[in-house]
Amino acid sequence: MEDAHHLVLVGLMGAGKTTVGRLLGVRLGIPYLDNDEAVRAMTAREPAEIRDTDGEAALHRLESAALGWALGGRPPMIVGAAGGIAEDPRASQLLGGDTTVVWLRATPETLQARIGGGEGRRVEATDLDWITRRATERAPAYSALADLVIDVDARTPDEIADAITASLERPAPRA
Repeated sequence: MEDAHHLVLVGLMGAGKTTVGRLLGVRLGIPYLDNDEAVRAMTAREPAEIRDTDGEAALHRLESAALGWALGGRPPMIVGAAGGIAEDPRASQLLGGDTTVVWLRATPETLQARIGGGEGRRVEATDLDWITRRATERAPAYSALADLVIDVDARTPDEIADAITASLERPAPRA
């Protein structure tokens, strides 16, 4: 990344944000921060505990606050945003400015396969109907936020990181 700005990976759980973000961090020599790690740092609580005791809306508010905190740091940084950021009406403000947003887009079937038995994830995460509804609900928001869309279904994490890196190295089209 030539210019000092943040790279934010968005997408549903299972899309590969953490795996790809860590690979990109190593390749580009810049830090990676997962949104769940930021929530833990801010609250000393697990995101699942927050959702279970305080509700999903409270978790989404904290996820947005954690993203804002991460993006307030000195760039460049790679951030894996929580999937729910798409539901935050302030997301475009949070992700504006010196931020490149990459949507890791996957079919519900790919997401379900990657989530597997759902260890460490919400109970609904393994249900294909739930995943499909979430994907359908969030796709317009992810599309509106994204500067770059990478389809991940038939790609390995290395191939996804290659595609992102190649896109970042290309000059932006002239207006």
